[in-house]
Amino acid sequence: MINIVLLEPEIPQNTGNIGRSCVATGSRLHLIGPLGFRLGEKEIRRAGLDYWKDLDVTTYGSFADFRAQYPDVRLIMATTKARRNHTEIEYGEDCWIMFGKESLGIPEEMLVGNEENCVRIPMIGDTRSLNLSNSVAVILYEALRQNGFRGLNERGELHRLSWD
Repeated sequence: MINIVLLEPEIPQNTGNIGRSCVATGSRLHLIGPLGFRLGEKEIRRAGLDYWKDLDVTTYGSFADFRAQYPDVRLIMATTKARRNHTEIEYGEDCWIMFGKESLGIPEEMLVGNEENCVRIPMIGDTRSLNLSNSVAVILYEALRQNGFRGLNERGELHRLSWD
């Protein structure tokens, strides 16, 4: 199972969208505080639609609390500061992908010494970053692609008509 880790997310709509993506892909969501919102806020529920109740989500008071529970997991860190693109790393079936808060990203103190685990999404020019929920979707689906989209529906079906 792929694990999405959000470090101190600030915008409830982003977290709601990410939760919905996690439900749709069978991924687990980890929220590391302090959070910039309350989990019961209507913005999260609206963005997550009726999927939020099906989300496998765990919250932690701090990064230290998270590491105490998962001291040995390899964190792939999504950051605009990385030298390697998100397609240039191998995502295991049970990978852990961390994203920083919307305003600052992952602190450089956490990135230093982990260069081999840092990835970025290519962008043009001086673009600072993509929206957090978009970034999660891009990297999550690359990880799923590398693992053969295992467990996901491979084909869509029309609702009213038939492909035949």
